Amino acid sequence: MPVSQIIGYAIALFAIVEIVGYGPISIYFSKKAARENKPKKGFFRDSFDSILFAVVAATLIRWVSLEAYTIPTPSMEKSLLVGDFLFVSKLHYGPRTPATPIQMPLTHQTIWGTSIPSYSDLIQLPTFRLPGFSDIKKGDCVVFNYPADDEKYPVDLKTNYIKRCVATPGDLLEIKDKQVYINGMKSGNFVNMQFSYFIETDENMSNIFKKMDITDVYQYQGTMGYVIMTSPSKIEELKSYSFIKNITEIKKPAHQAEARVFPNNSAYDWNEDNFGPLTLPSKGLSIAITPQNLPLYETAILKYESNKNCKIENGKLYIDNVEITNYTFKQNYYWMMGDNRHNSLDSRFWGFVPHDHVVGKAVFVWLSLDPNGKWLNKIRWSRMFRFVEDVTI
Repeated sequence: MPVSQIIGYAIALFAIVEIVGYGPISIYFSKKAARENKPKKGFFRDSFDSILFAVVAATLIRWVSLEAYTIPTPSMEKSLLVGDFLFVSKLHYGPRTPATPIQMPLTHQTIWGTSIPSYSDLIQLPTFRLPGFSDIKKGDCVVFNYPADDEKYPVDLKTNYIKRCVATPGDLLEIKDKQVYINGMKSGNFVNMQFSYFIETDENMSNIFKKMDITDVYQYQGTMGYVIMTSPSKIEELKSYSFIKNITEIKKPAHQAEARVFPNNSAYDWNEDNFGPLTLPSKGLSIAITPQNLPLYETAILKYESNKNCKIENGKLYIDNVEITNYTFKQNYYWMMGDNRHNSLDSRFWGFVPHDHVVGKAVFVWLSLDPNGKWLNKIRWSRMFRFVEDVTI
């Protein structure tokens, strides 16, 4: 394990201990307070002070070091499961200064259990990223603010997503027949990657799927078969069952355009299994603006680069009413994809993740609850206190 990760986990553990009140800082201040001969506070004043301290401490820890998140969708299975509770490190990539300072503590978009906004956008500040001890690397599980959030939230309050970083700034990305290529080289595939298959059978396979831990299953036309999301290794195991008539890999052919796939432009015949080539913008990279490549970069230039008076007319880019024929990017951009490749709303559908949208790195699963389990069987004991694994891609 890299030294940087060990340091990060140690700091995260330190912060957790402080939260529950048994860390060295808490003990020190408790002893100091005990030594001071002051009049005792009333019950309500003492309770208020304790709650205030806890809220301030938790808010600072949440901003600077680590924050808890829950996995709501199967886009990262089987690396991360629906019901996993994570700690996400802000220290790895560096914490961001708040863009929305007027906000109720320990909330995100709304006040708990209501639809009432928990913030005011009357004041919006420029964000800066404090130094971290790691760059975003290919293979990292990254939490970020969903760039294409239609709710028009401020950047730091957009919906949180988690995907795996597949390409970094300046990389040339291409997908051919589901295989990712980075700078012309095959990207490494890993054991937890899942794709979709059609299983043709007349048998009920519910128990087999449960035994094999295949959970992303859709029954097809009654008992004729199933569409499942699983890994190639489990498909090889399923081929041993004699009552399975056929297993068909589901994939899109090359040059069959999908309108929902980035850049959502008819000039590009890309789909989720055949995509690119596409160069990721990096800070300081200059590109010539042409009618051919403008659809690829217009969203970044218009929405994420803080350009004022910026518009596109007749296939041309204008800033302050001046036509721009060569543009230099102001920040880095990343390409994020889910490990469950055919059940993931990721960069293939909405494009780049700007650096200022990155929240942190997923490092630790501290609890996992099976949404289909009951009572004690609801807890996935084997996943508790497990580090989130990086992969080489």
